[in-house]
Amino acid sequence: MTATNPATAATTHTASARIADSAKALTRKGRGKLRFAAGPIGFAVRPRVLGAGVLLLALTGTAFVASLAMGDYELSWADVVKSLFGTGPSDAELVVHELRLPRALVAVLVGFALGLAGAVFQAVTRNPLAGPDIVGITGGASAGAVVAILAGGVGTGASATYGPVPLGALLGALVTGALVYLLAFRGGTVSGYGFILVGVAANGMLVAFTRWALARVDIDAATRATAWLTGSLENRGYTQVWWMVIGLAVLVPPLVTLVRPYGLLQLGDEIATGLGVRTGAVRTVLLVLGTCLAALATACAGPVVFVALAAPQIARGIAGTAEVPLLTSGFAGAAMVAGSDLAARTAFPETVPVGIVTGLVGAPYLLWFLSRTNKVGRGG
Repeated sequence: MTATNPATAATTHTASARIADSAKALTRKGRGKLRFAAGPIGFAVRPRVLGAGVLLLALTGTAFVASLAMGDYELSWADVVKSLFGTGPSDAELVVHELRLPRALVAVLVGFALGLAGAVFQAVTRNPLAGPDIVGITGGASAGAVVAILAGGVGTGASATYGPVPLGALLGALVTGALVYLLAFRGGTVSGYGFILVGVAANGMLVAFTRWALARVDIDAATRATAWLTGSLENRGYTQVWWMVIGLAVLVPPLVTLVRPYGLLQLGDEIATGLGVRTGAVRTVLLVLGTCLAALATACAGPVVFVALAAPQIARGIAGTAEVPLLTSGFAGAAMVAGSDLAARTAFPETVPVGIVTGLVGAPYLLWFLSRTNKVGRGG
């Protein structure tokens, strides 16, 4: 007969009690949710989360239509809506479809991708500072894309050859993400704090490499790459729109299928494992998807800073949830980039890159957020 260690038994009992309490809490939370089903596929959502999503979509739509209407050639909102359906005046249809619509679409799609990527990184690491532009993923995408640009992968204008740039950004982001993950892997898991520290170090090295690469090329190539590195939607065309549409069509469906383990990971590995989640495999898949989303957005618009960091927390605050809501974070990112690009085109004497506007808004937000988390004892 084998004796049971009292300490081990007590620890096991405590862990089981925590898992049971969490399961009961999840059940209680689920009672107030709205449930939707279509055949074997179904999901549930809290009314406030649904309302937050609708609000953010409305803000995105408003910024989107305003971007099509406002500029050097002003259009009425009625003419914009008619032009979108092919029934507007000929001059309005030219301005909308050829000049403004591609840029506005890229803004919305890039913001959505960055919001999703930020939510994934913050949920997986359980740290609100774990955005892809903080942990080196955006830096890796930037380095890969700049190498492609300097190698002749893109020219000027919306019709320039563009294929090598997103491929270079994707490769750079995936390599960086894999290295950060492996270096932060300790004791069978990845610490959120360690992941951020390794990512910050990797980001510093990648920034240094990018500057070194720019210093070794001719002035024209360096100018094109520097303009891209500010995070700009200037001269973005339907090529970039299709890159974003195809990329999101590939990446979003598997991400949505993991929404339940995504939520459980935010409760901690012990609880998630007890509720049947294969934490290691799920975390790896989520990080790969988040890395690809950040790489896709960076390749199409350059490093648009602070969106992936701020959007999940904005969505969380509006939705009133303890966890980071996934799709709502994407909607918040779309609203941020669409609104920032509108401001970049209309609120300054000359058009400025959208990355400068998001930086002007995001830097004070980061300082406020750090001071707030330190006051409540969550600043690390």
